[in-house]
Amino acid sequence: MTFRIELKVRDYECDLQGIVNNGVYFNYLEHARHEFLYANNVDFAKLAADKINLVVIRSEIDFKTSLQPCDEFYVEVSPERISKLKFGFRQRVVRKKDNKVAVEALVIGTSVNEKGRPFLPNEINDLFPLSASKQ
Repeated sequence: MTFRIELKVRDYECDLQGIVNNGVYFNYLEHARHEFLYANNVDFAKLAADKINLVVIRSEIDFKTSLQPCDEFYVEVSPERISKLKFGFRQRVVRKKDNKVAVEALVIGTSVNEKGRPFLPNEINDLFPLSASKQ
């Protein structure tokens, strides 16, 4: 299942070269992941209040082309189970006018309990099913 959110580049997200600053893409990716979770009835804030913290443990990002001010784009999110305790988000940032990929990323996370120990609560476990090969 691929989730998609549409956004538009804001002027203040660009650097002196007139392109989106590389660090801003991490914000786009994170916003899309949170919206993906909400769309799948996972409340990030409620989990944190329950002392269940979703944490990023690795980010891989490939920059393909640059977005510019006022570019409309979308961010795709595809969930992927990495291991028993890790889940991944395969993500792409795509410029709408020509469907050119600006960024491809894999963000890997887990969740930790109040003692900092990794585990996956049911709602995350269900959202990222574990295939037989990863058990």
